[in-house]
Amino acid sequence: MKRLPLALGGALLLTSAIAIAQQGPESLLPPGFDRPQPKAAPRAADPAPAAARAAPGPGSVSSPVVQPVPGAAAPASGPVTLPSNIPSLDRLEKMTPEELSALLGNKPKFDVPAGARRAMKQIGVIDEGEGGLPSWSLAGQNASLVRATLAKNNGRLVSRWGHILLRRALASRLDAPAGMDPAEFVALRTALLVRMGEGDAARELAQDVDAGNYSPALTQAALDAYVATADFTGACPVVTWQGGARKDSQWKLFQGICAAYSGEASRAMAVLDRLRPGEGLEQVDLLLAQKYAGAASRGQRAVKIEWDAVEGMTPLRYGLALAVGLEPPAKLLGDANENLRAYPATAPMASLMLRAAGADVAAGRGVLSSAAMVDLYSQIFALQGSDEWSERAGQLQSAYLAESPAEKLAAIKSLWGNGSNPLQAYSRQVLTAYAAARLPASGDFADDAAGLIASMLAAGLDANALKWGPVVPNGSEGWALLALAQPNRPGEVSRDQIEAYRNNDESEEQRKTQFLVAGLAGLGRVSQQAAGDIAKDMGVPLDAPTRWTQMIDQAASVNNQALVALLAGAGMQGSGWDKMTARHLYHIVSALNRVGLSAEARMIAAEAVARA
Repeated sequence: MKRLPLALGGALLLTSAIAIAQQGPESLLPPGFDRPQPKAAPRAADPAPAAARAAPGPGSVSSPVVQPVPGAAAPASGPVTLPSNIPSLDRLEKMTPEELSALLGNKPKFDVPAGARRAMKQIGVIDEGEGGLPSWSLAGQNASLVRATLAKNNGRLVSRWGHILLRRALASRLDAPAGMDPAEFVALRTALLVRMGEGDAARELAQDVDAGNYSPALTQAALDAYVATADFTGACPVVTWQGGARKDSQWKLFQGICAAYSGEASRAMAVLDRLRPGEGLEQVDLLLAQKYAGAASRGQRAVKIEWDAVEGMTPLRYGLALAVGLEPPAKLLGDANENLRAYPATAPMASLMLRAAGADVAAGRGVLSSAAMVDLYSQIFALQGSDEWSERAGQLQSAYLAESPAEKLAAIKSLWGNGSNPLQAYSRQVLTAYAAARLPASGDFADDAAGLIASMLAAGLDANALKWGPVVPNGSEGWALLALAQPNRPGEVSRDQIEAYRNNDESEEQRKTQFLVAGLAGLGRVSQQAAGDIAKDMGVPLDAPTRWTQMIDQAASVNNQALVALLAGAGMQGSGWDKMTARHLYHIVSALNRVGLSAEARMIAAEAVARA
């Protein structure tokens, strides 16, 4: 019976323990840690320095303290009023990043860091130590005169050597004239280089200026330079930087192309699809641009170009066609100007045959050198083709490597052609210059000496040409060329020698004799009395003053090479030597000779006689 009370007591203790455990968990913290500390009574703050009061203690969290501006009213609460010119949400969604940056006013002023920016001084490609003209040459000149000389030149010069000289002057590192914005100076030079067919030099000149310093005129000149070189993506830094600065169709076309090559294929095609023919663009131009842009997106859109309905050719159209691997039909270039016909000569993406056809124009104008022509024909020869250009390349090899001098001369004359196309014939003389220089100066070739000498002088090989001096008789054209080309000719040319040449001159209006007299007088190789008498007798006075002759003479009197070169370029404008006068030639040769550009003066004078 005693076991029953004991069992009941044990059960009672067990249930009591369970009940106590259910009242709540027992704290595991040491005594005192589970009770909050009583708040201390507030007391006066100790006087302490302001810095000490401001310093936060360890483990504390600081909060910003806003000091109200004295006299400023508290900001009013209520709805926010947006400016009236804020575009709609739909318009904001359609904006390009450049347009959005311009709207928000957060577009940077420069596209390069401050330490990498280039000064707007001595802008150009050729330094004085590399053959360029002195940088200070135009800094003190009248800005209006320089502006007119550059802007009014149409870029087509009668002289190959005049073209080379003007290109050298424009590409030199020059300071802008006083009172002219340097960006305008670069724009005028770039635009003239483009008109001359010198797209590569124009592009290099424009690239010497940071995009943040571009003016509207420089932007357009740079775009023309990129078009002239079929380098459409090269314009993207400028186009992207300026964003929506322009709204014309050409600008939007460039924006679409640049967006495609920036990885924004959808936006690029949307921009190009919205363009419509107009503002100098036709449907074929838009299709070519789409084809060009589509190449950046792995050909996701097929574009077919049909030339049947196309009339004429433009630099943009030609450049885009070559850039996408197309060659427009030859009929579209029938009435094209010389710049367009010479366009493929320096285009690396064009076929060698198309480049050779362009070289027949470019070399005669001064764009291509003789060495560049030989390199081009060497590539054609390596193809071992059967077309007419491969045949000419074989003739050029014979001009160098034929067994006998007579065979070499025959190959050279075959390349010259019949002379029906004067510019092409002179380009071929540029091609054969070094081959002609390898021929022995022999009396057996006296009848062809004038052509050989002209070919050598086309490449500036005056030392080789002078070897023919004992071969050519007085009064012949070969003699006349050497009389002008010789660097340091002893003595003067007599009037009798000039009259002997005049008696053999069968050129129209005896223009060759006129140019011979003008060249000799400009170089100081004939007495002024004799030159004046002969010129007066031929009805072409050399000393009749004009505004242009006064300016170039004044520039020469102060020894300003750059200004003389620019004025000489202005005086040599024309499509052929029939547009040149003996008076202009005399002042050009004289001014160049006086400012230390005697080599250019001699070559221009000799070229005038050879091509008249």
